[in-house]
Amino acid sequence: QMQLAESGGGLVQAGSSLTLSCAVSGRPFSNVALGWFRQGPGKGREFVAAIRWRMNSTFYADSVKGRFTIARDNIKSTGYLHMNNLKPEDTAVYYCATGATWSRRSTSSDAYDAWGQGTQVTVSS
Repeated sequence: QMQLAESGGGLVQAGSSLTLSCAVSGRPFSNVALGWFRQGPGKGREFVAAIRWRMNSTFYADSVKGRFTIARDNIKSTGYLHMNNLKPEDTAVYYCATGATWSRRSTSSDAYDAWGQGTQVTVSS
């Protein structure tokens, strides 16, 4: 069973930057995809970004493309979401997740089988 723990959320002003971290642990370590999703107030869970663990292949939601960057450190078994020029509409609980496959389905939450507890990001105007 994979275990994931997000950190780095907080309250920031619009235009600020934050970096979220996702520490991954558990055996066996067979992750292929790392994804970030978010759920804003009164909204469903939406895709943010995903990265293929062993290669630098990425997907981004149109709403964050050019502002957010997904990354991973294989040595530290940690994923990251670098968020720049944050907007109030980015306010949400952010979740990281891992999945066993990499495809276009990696932009969908049902492609992931291990999830963190989430970290709150609040962006004020």
